Amino acid sequence: MPASASSLSALLPVSEAVSGPLSAVESIRLVQALTVVPDPRRRRGRRHGLQSVLLLALQAVMAGASSWVAIAQWAATAPQALGVAGPPPSASTFRRVLAAVDVAAVEATLTTWVTGRQTRARAQPPAGTTAAECRTVLAVDGKTLRGSTDADGQQTKLVCVYDHAHRLVLTQAAVIGGDEVAAFAVALATLPELAGVLVTADALHCQRAHAEFLAARGGHYLFTVKGNQPLLRQSLQRLPWAQAPGTRRRGVGHGRTESRSIKVIDLGDTPGQALFPHARRAIKVVRRRRVGGRRPSVEIVYAITSLDHRAADSRLLGHWLQGHWAIENSVHHVRDVTQREDASRIRIGAGPQLMAALRNTATNIARLAGHSNIAAAQRAAAWSPTAVSDALRAA
Repeated sequence: MPASASSLSALLPVSEAVSGPLSAVESIRLVQALTVVPDPRRRRGRRHGLQSVLLLALQAVMAGASSWVAIAQWAATAPQALGVAGPPPSASTFRRVLAAVDVAAVEATLTTWVTGRQTRARAQPPAGTTAAECRTVLAVDGKTLRGSTDADGQQTKLVCVYDHAHRLVLTQAAVIGGDEVAAFAVALATLPELAGVLVTADALHCQRAHAEFLAARGGHYLFTVKGNQPLLRQSLQRLPWAQAPGTRRRGVGHGRTESRSIKVIDLGDTPGQALFPHARRAIKVVRRRRVGGRRPSVEIVYAITSLDHRAADSRLLGHWLQGHWAIENSVHHVRDVTQREDASRIRIGAGPQLMAALRNTATNIARLAGHSNIAAAQRAAAWSPTAVSDALRAA
């Protein structure tokens, strides 16, 4: 379900440098990047190169295809940004090749490409933003592919890493053996740089090992604290919140009225600092929410961060804490509803994970091309003969 967050456009600085066309040299980088993915087939009998198969599949996903048959139909009928010699691949070709491809190599290639675009955008921060507001903030969260089934009969689950400001999915990693906690470090380890980066995550990933992992790479964390860390949560509840200064923000939208009270306390030599590695400050958010004429609800959230008072004020910490849930609306909801991931019948081999990577990349390309509405971008790609090639050039 999408997160129940107020509009984030007024809260978090979004880089304007992400969108807009690139030079001809830059626009071909995605095409060139895919050439390093190893082909799982023998040389004899190949009729289509792996690069062409991947790019045709990506273009089809951009236009809304969610099955091998739909991808093959797109390849056979739609004008292509990249053509192929001879007849286009059939549905069985797409199924055999993409279910057997090294999905880790594909994802590494796509990660390298999108982080290069992220770096370019970070080099041109929006005017009027402070250094603290320009910090790279990444959200980590898991998503189950409900239509998938692996060899053990389990649904495929992936952990995604999402850039708050630029709204890009940077990478993802498969959850092995149902252990989403272990996938946290696996996903972040694929990124080229974590120094100075703030990682936000829900209570599941409020783990001492994660804090140590980030600290060893020069990164920081902002974790929600719940019942899976009972001693830490009790310690945070006992802090003198009544004496701490706070800020309050009120918002109205989507038929609801919401107010958030945010207080931050430096942990110093408190028991909370000793209970969690590298902890510097604790955050308490009291959210009061009223929908229509219903009785208002009150929710209290505690969080902990390794950033000190010089790195961010209470307002910015509150924005980042709320902004973490944009991954639900901007990634999970888009894939579930707009791209119909849950209804997909692609189940075997690397197919489900590869399709998830292609959906992430299709969303990234749409946003890099300046689209704020992914459903509209998908319709344009399906209706317009040149929309896909234009988006690829713009990305």
